[in-house]
Amino acid sequence: MSKKYGKANYFVNRELSWLDFNGRVLEEARDPENPLLERANFLGITQSNVDEFFMVRIASLYKLHSAGVTSTDISGMTPKEQIDAVNEKEQEMVAKRYTTYNRSLLPQLEKNNINILQPENLNTQQYEFIRRYFNDELYPVLTPMADDSSRPFPFISNESLNIAVRLQKNKDKEHVFATVRVPDVFARLVKLPTTPNDFILLEDIIKEFISQLFTGYEVKNSATYRVIRDMDLDVAEEDTSNLLRAVQKQLKEREHGGAVRLEIESTMHKSLRNRLLNNFNINEKATYTINGPIDLTFLKKLPKLVINHDDLKYPTFKSYANPLLSSNHDIFQAIRQHDYLLQHPYDSFSSVINFIRQAANDSNVLAIKMTLYRVSGNSPIIKYLGLAAQRGKQVTVLVEVKARFDEENNVRWAKKLEQMGCHVIYGLVGLKTHSKIALIIRRDADGIRRYLHLGTGNYNDITANFYTDMGLLTCDRDMGIDATNLFNMLSGYSQPPYFHKLHLSPQHIRNFINEKIDAEILAAKQGRPAEIRMKMNSLSDGKIIEKLYEASAVGVKVKLIIRGICCLRNNIPNISTNIEVHSIVGRFLEHSRIYYFYNDGNEDVYLSSADMMSRNLNRRVEILFPILQNDIRLRTIDIFNTMWQDNTKTRVLNGTQFKKLNRRGLQSLNAQEYFIEEAKKMNKKLLAKNEDNTKRSTTFQPMTKRPNDLLSMKEEDN
Repeated sequence: MSKKYGKANYFVNRELSWLDFNGRVLEEARDPENPLLERANFLGITQSNVDEFFMVRIASLYKLHSAGVTSTDISGMTPKEQIDAVNEKEQEMVAKRYTTYNRSLLPQLEKNNINILQPENLNTQQYEFIRRYFNDELYPVLTPMADDSSRPFPFISNESLNIAVRLQKNKDKEHVFATVRVPDVFARLVKLPTTPNDFILLEDIIKEFISQLFTGYEVKNSATYRVIRDMDLDVAEEDTSNLLRAVQKQLKEREHGGAVRLEIESTMHKSLRNRLLNNFNINEKATYTINGPIDLTFLKKLPKLVINHDDLKYPTFKSYANPLLSSNHDIFQAIRQHDYLLQHPYDSFSSVINFIRQAANDSNVLAIKMTLYRVSGNSPIIKYLGLAAQRGKQVTVLVEVKARFDEENNVRWAKKLEQMGCHVIYGLVGLKTHSKIALIIRRDADGIRRYLHLGTGNYNDITANFYTDMGLLTCDRDMGIDATNLFNMLSGYSQPPYFHKLHLSPQHIRNFINEKIDAEILAAKQGRPAEIRMKMNSLSDGKIIEKLYEASAVGVKVKLIIRGICCLRNNIPNISTNIEVHSIVGRFLEHSRIYYFYNDGNEDVYLSSADMMSRNLNRRVEILFPILQNDIRLRTIDIFNTMWQDNTKTRVLNGTQFKKLNRRGLQSLNAQEYFIEEAKKMNKKLLAKNEDNTKRSTTFQPMTKRPNDLLSMKEEDN
């Protein structure tokens, strides 16, 4: 790093910045303007977020610390310092999460007759129900595991919920220890009879009757606990001849990763607590005392279980599906005439599915090439790729089997695609393929043409409903050639000397972004208007941040919309004062990436699969592509501007802290709700047009011209 822009105190630690992001999600759980059941869902999301964060990010810091690494990150912190700082901050976040649960959400749920009850709060019928449920369903499945000289402490798997039990036999002074796993084959939220929305947690049923598992012993104390382990996949690819086999091997081995976090119910006896700490070899800083139910992810399921309370959820809306991209229209004819920009979930993901479906069924389509990073468990795209192969088309699919926590799902789909006749590539050695691209090669009447879908998100029909992403449908010739060259690189040994319009990482996206920033720097130095706008998930790459500091220092106006990690500070005098940073956290997860450069008024706009993170720029195959058609380029700029003007779900960075805007005197604007309303208007227009067409086709139209007039018109047409 340069001395001028690369000082450690100019950067925020990546891990602490991520915790701040999760805090913004927690704010949504605490916001009374959000529907109540959605607030519960947000609280569950904060839990699943932090679980994955510890399994991967903190686990990697533990590995570095164990290896004796003392080098520092861009903010000047060693791995050990980062671990300690994260645990200190997360202890505060845990307390805030459970204050939200106990003092805010539970009372509000009770006011709406939605209750998560304890055994002592049940009526007679409900208590009899859980007694029978325990005896008939749970008791045969539960397995108490003793911990003594002949039976060592059992292995406790990652994220599993367990109950520690302190026992005493008759009047013996000595206490013994056992543990019982809460089986995950049962729903954790158990619906109770007599009232429509009464629930009890599975572990509370087990604890109520746990003495039945220990005949002849008295249960002195029982309390839940959970351990989070190192779950990062670590494939030594340089020594791996079969990547798929290596991934499958690692999937089995990572279940036994070291403990990085221990959660213990606050009612647990001190002797049980100490025993767990010793067995997991974990210190107090990484041990979290929980004042409530451990693992709040069950709250993500609550909205679907509650009945007759749609008023406590977000109103449903229907995404707009352009009829020219529907199954009733030739999508290739439409793309030949016009590029199409899709903004999900406001524009329906069905258009992307239909792109692949029509390709599979079209006799003129010769080949389909596609990259898959994450897909749903029942993916229609997989189905149509297989159908295309079975119909004799050349189908090549790169399935990234190293996609974190989707490895097992992707291995399964890779094998399925092979069985259906597709040629499957299992990612590249040393790199993750994170680019989102589908290439269709078709024989049109005027020759071979390439049709493309390029996207910022995954080909996942489920997450497309709540991730905001953008995609481009085009048959631009140069982009098609670039896409062909990209797939030749992925599947073979091709190394094209250059690409016409697509920009790829590793390295080349970084170089291109630097060139565009340099052009704005030069313009500012020469007194011309200069501006950069970027929207991304995370900004953590030190070199890119330095380049933005350099641009800001000479007067370039920099506007950033960053959902998650932001290692940049915007309060450094004479360096970052021209940088504004917004973060939008709301109903949908902001996932799209937009890169804009003023370029002397030409306003160059690009979309990308890549964030400005070192891993995306250095260690992944990513794409960045231009929006060239003027109308959709202007639409993309308008989308960014609308999000920039959001004053409802936006937090603004001040130094190192994001704070909500003061809306006093301002007309409120929620960008996500604005786009929903726009989709509703488009659907309304489409419905009116369809009704009008139906009316025209079923209503008698009197002849307004004589037959001779009609004849003369036909002659003119010829």
